Amino acid sequence: MKHLVIAEKPSVARDIARVLGCGKKTSTYMEGKDYIVTWALGHLVTLADPEQYGGQYKTWNMDTLPILPDQWKLVVIRQTSRQYHAVREQIFRKDVSDVIIATDAGREGELVARWILEKCGNKKPLKRLWISSVTDKAIREGFSHLRPGKDYDALYLAAETRAKADWVVGINATRALTCKYNAQLSCGRVQTPTLAMIASREEEIKNFTPKPYYGLKAVINGISFTWTDARSGSARTFDKKRIEMIRRNAPGEMVITEVRRKVKRSSSPALYDLTALQREANQRFGFSARETLNIMQRLYENHKVLTYPRTDSRYLTSDMTGTLKERLAACSTGPYRKAAARLAMQEIRADKSFVNDAKVSDHHAIIPTEQYVQLEHMSNEERRIYDLVVRRFLAVLSPACEYEETELTGTIGQESFRAKGSRILKAGWREIYDTDWQDIEDEAEDAPWKEKHVPGGEQALAGIKEGMRLPASLSVTEGKTAPPPYFTEGTLIAAMENPVKYMHQKDRTLARTLGETGGLGTVATRADIIEKLFNSFLMEKKGNEIHITSKGKQLLSLVPADLKSPELTARWELRLQAISRGKESSADFMDEIETYTRSLISQIKDSGASFRHDNLTRHKCPQCGKLMLEVNGKHGKMLVCQDRECGYRETVSRHTNARCPVCHKKMELVGKGDAQRFVCVCGHREKLSSFQERKKKDGNRANKRDVAAYMKKQAKEAEEPINNAFAEAFKNLGL
Repeated sequence: MKHLVIAEKPSVARDIARVLGCGKKTSTYMEGKDYIVTWALGHLVTLADPEQYGGQYKTWNMDTLPILPDQWKLVVIRQTSRQYHAVREQIFRKDVSDVIIATDAGREGELVARWILEKCGNKKPLKRLWISSVTDKAIREGFSHLRPGKDYDALYLAAETRAKADWVVGINATRALTCKYNAQLSCGRVQTPTLAMIASREEEIKNFTPKPYYGLKAVINGISFTWTDARSGSARTFDKKRIEMIRRNAPGEMVITEVRRKVKRSSSPALYDLTALQREANQRFGFSARETLNIMQRLYENHKVLTYPRTDSRYLTSDMTGTLKERLAACSTGPYRKAAARLAMQEIRADKSFVNDAKVSDHHAIIPTEQYVQLEHMSNEERRIYDLVVRRFLAVLSPACEYEETELTGTIGQESFRAKGSRILKAGWREIYDTDWQDIEDEAEDAPWKEKHVPGGEQALAGIKEGMRLPASLSVTEGKTAPPPYFTEGTLIAAMENPVKYMHQKDRTLARTLGETGGLGTVATRADIIEKLFNSFLMEKKGNEIHITSKGKQLLSLVPADLKSPELTARWELRLQAISRGKESSADFMDEIETYTRSLISQIKDSGASFRHDNLTRHKCPQCGKLMLEVNGKHGKMLVCQDRECGYRETVSRHTNARCPVCHKKMELVGKGDAQRFVCVCGHREKLSSFQERKKKDGNRANKRDVAAYMKKQAKEAEEPINNAFAEAFKNLGL
């Protein structure tokens, strides 16, 4: 008899099959003497839509709410049904004695496998493989310590309870809002608090009043000394009269009272998890969270040069240290050859700064694989993401950076002034990066790699001794306090990971729970949530900044308060953790969710608020004749029919990367067919044909073929759903 192993992804299945000696390969499974290894493709099975619980739910009507299934139904996801049937066929083979669940070691991984097995009606014994990495050693050890499937029944129950609770709240609240206000309004436990964070930031910016502040600067021998307030330690004050008085009464010389030199060490920044990588790619290259994830998936699945992207850990496990030399050899090419070769010759010390088993949950940090890399086979975008990951990997393995920090303190009269600078003694990990590199994630102004070198170099600092009296003249510096910046996709992803600041109640237990469970959404779902908010026209992009739309503001005014705060997620997670430990009843939790949902429906139904479209145009829909709405989609402006049942839409303009020949800003492409033209905010207009001809003459790479490829990409984007996961239901909506 054989054991059937079900992995979550084909790549993991291949690793397991290789270790287990499964030589026979097919498109849906691999087989050896003792084992058959097959895989899911993420979820193959999901909860059924409301329409499958009764014909009365096919039409969206407030009278049918709330929808609370007595017996929950599972359905096979159409797009991956072929793999589901292949897995089912293996389960019911007569020579299969038991099933080994080898999906990701976590709550959602357990759900993936259990739903497949439940839908198939499996009766065979279950065992569980629980590993945090897929190295050969980890797989062998995991299979030598398989645990009974029943040990994880409570974890499965918690995962299923979370899915059902999200379904009940999301489906009912969305239908209630849509029916009440006759508009496409969707809400949920994660997307609505995310939208509320954007609104909160905008309100903070709107209400911010800049305050002027002042300081003093003395430049001596090319060194800039900054005044420091003896009372507060700050380098600025809001009292202009005080600063002016200090400047007027100051003597013409500075006495150097202290020269402090200290050798310091700084370790490299941590390895990437998906959120950190998405944030940095957005800030450096303007990539959206979805783009970064898609690029990572290609590097992981197609090129096989980077490890699993959907991870929330920035550490490696101790069993991986033996593979680091092989990974160095694999990426030892092109710009990385010299650094990788140097590191390969040294002993790699796996210290706690990047190897910590306790800080790895389902997956370890993103690093290169042992697969030899061919850079010429990558696109420009893939090269950029690969470069970030490899340089960070090389930096972590490199020695610490050693630098000498010099701090000068002097007095002019009774006032204290300081100057600070540094010089690198041993570059260490900084050799991997350019000399002007800065860690985008670290916002601390005194981070070692953000030290500003003093004009004139280290010689100017070195020449200063204690007790010296130097001629000095003071100048007043001025500035204004600045509001917080608008969210970008990168900073929004980070805020979703740590949304404690946006909690209404400062409850320490809830705050700690949010921190431990990863905040709003997961690393795997946050990019989709952001896209969903864009596609629902609840938020829009202006340059790289995210702004809430009028529709988004109105939605937040209509949604019950509970659904707008991260506290709901925190409270759920506390309960779900208790269920996973067998300390709380799933049935009790779902009873409370149903009561809560009835309350939500009642609040929405009894509300006296109203919703109005303030983006109506004079353009009539060519299909139904109703006036159309102008919306700012992520890729440009669109006209969308206000009638949800009609669903007609057309693109008005698209954002492009084409630069204006006058002001060099990015232009928009408007019009259709031969009438297409580029338009710039500076007033420049240019026909597409003229643009193509100009680029051809310039010898630029954006030739006719490139533009055609771009147009094809834009057309594909225009066909993407403009709404959310309920788009199909909205299409058939009849009110």
